[in-house]
Amino acid sequence: MNTMTTNLGTLTSRFSDPQRLVPELGDISTALFKITGNGAVPRSTVSLAHLRAGQLVENTYLTVMHTANARRAGVPEEKIAAVASWKDAPYFTPAERAALELVEAVLTPARHGERVPDGLYARAAEHYDATALATLAMAIGQVNFFIPLALIGKPLPGVPMAEQWRTSTTE
Repeated sequence: MNTMTTNLGTLTSRFSDPQRLVPELGDISTALFKITGNGAVPRSTVSLAHLRAGQLVENTYLTVMHTANARRAGVPEEKIAAVASWKDAPYFTPAERAALELVEAVLTPARHGERVPDGLYARAAEHYDATALATLAMAIGQVNFFIPLALIGKPLPGVPMAEQWRTSTTE
């Protein structure tokens, strides 16, 4: 057994599975996944946006989970590795760059003025129609919805779903 697995075996989350604690979460989660999976924005772009969000809030659980999701969506390893430095990385399409810029604008306090200024919206609108822009906004909202659960509840990264919300090492 490697060190990472050994360390994860002794870690616990702060609370148990929030979907069991608050069953209504399942309905919201299902609706959000349906929205972001409507095909208006490529699954790979949604995955990159979610990965960047996890990095921005400095949460290992979200970063590990969304890295795996990006791989499942067919995102090349070079792109996954470069998401944190996307601004100067040569791997991203203009549409992906617009999506990543939107994620950063929404999740990072603006120094001056609006978080999403008209210029950024115009750049995004060059690559996404109205439905895709609304879907992309909901994709950012989807990850943002789950950020408090990740930060407060501290689910375990890199383990099977059934083990992410473990409040004792005997579960």
